[in-house]
Amino acid sequence: MNTTDLSVMALGGATVLYAIAMVAYAIRLARVADDKVAAKAAVREPVAAGGVSPAEAVGSAPAVPAASSPGAKARKAAGIARSTTLVGALLHAVGLTARGIDAGHVPWSNMYEYTISGSFFAVLAFLIIQRKRDVAYLGAGVTGIATVSLGLALTVLYKDVDTLPPALQSYWLVIHVSIATIVTGIFAVSFIASALQLMRDSRDTGRRWTGDRVRWLDAVPSAANLEALSFRLNAVGFVLWTFTVMAGAIWAEHAWGRYWGWDPKEVWSFVIWVLYAAYLHARTTQGWAGRRSAWLAIAGFTALIMNFTVVNLFFQGLHTYAGS
Repeated sequence: MNTTDLSVMALGGATVLYAIAMVAYAIRLARVADDKVAAKAAVREPVAAGGVSPAEAVGSAPAVPAASSPGAKARKAAGIARSTTLVGALLHAVGLTARGIDAGHVPWSNMYEYTISGSFFAVLAFLIIQRKRDVAYLGAGVTGIATVSLGLALTVLYKDVDTLPPALQSYWLVIHVSIATIVTGIFAVSFIASALQLMRDSRDTGRRWTGDRVRWLDAVPSAANLEALSFRLNAVGFVLWTFTVMAGAIWAEHAWGRYWGWDPKEVWSFVIWVLYAAYLHARTTQGWAGRRSAWLAIAGFTALIMNFTVVNLFFQGLHTYAGS
């Protein structure tokens, strides 16, 4: 087995594990929501005339097996989700490392490598946040994005190892593109939080997303808490994206003799910066808390995805090699 085979096999294994984790995280959401609904129903249950309350009856009730106690199924699903996500991330790292060794350079020189790198950093960001606070409610979205990204990378975007174009044969490839892929992962996690924020807000205010079909939203934190998490992630991501744009300008001056040339990739990178700057400004100084700030954050991530897909594939410019 050579490094190419090792990379593909490891990334394929990571894809399968992420898919399993996505299902497990979704089951956890459903179980947690069911437990909350059942708990609320038990509290509201009236005491029958001449009978005893549920709290008084606990002592005389038969013991409930641990495996079927409230929350046990949710904890089991969460355990499966965490373990498969962690092992999937380890395999993902092996696949990235093997690709880099096989290529002889850092693995982010084309769309295939960007995709496997960006999805890895999204999962890594989620795992790091998970160590500090319980954000398992983001797990289905993060592992879902990772599953789709790796699936597309291996089946549609895959490209054999090739020599780097002259413009990429620079230490700026490590500096500029590494930060860009890291911040893509952070923005992806923030995007999921903002999407959940909109859904939870719509559920709470009765706009839409009501009924038993979306009961799992009961397992998601309040819209305000989701907005606070998204804001923190976007603030970190904005600082890193600012550095990305600045590093790209410096690299452009080294490679092409100018800092800015209105190349499609440069223009869209600036559009992304403007959208996230508008989000932070509106959120902190203009009181755009709530749905409007969430839509701005989603617009920023949408522009990021368009920069990676549409600009790479359909626009001609000095960055055309990025779509190869």
